[in-house]
Amino acid sequence: MTTVDVLYRYGAVPTPAAVMGVARLREVYGIRRLEFRELEKTVRVEYDSTRLTEAVVLKLLRRGGLGVTERVVLASVPTPAPPAVPVPPTA
Repeated sequence: MTTVDVLYRYGAVPTPAAVMGVARLREVYGIRRLEFRELEKTVRVEYDSTRLTEAVVLKLLRRGGLGVTERVVLASVPTPAPPAVPVPPTA
């Protein structure tokens, strides 16, 4: 299993019907977690990429009634650079 997180921004506040529609996504095999942030108007979806694709996740959100407007790029942790190796002086 390979878990992937994707973050989407939505426009209008979801209607009660949309909230119920999106809540049903928890029953979809491969969706691991949904996290809403009302202030930022975002929803974060953790899913199993061996079962679903990002396009399918987006389609499920929209079919549930959520007005997704854009995908938000999640910040990645930079890989530290290897330590510098001193170069011996040439004669």
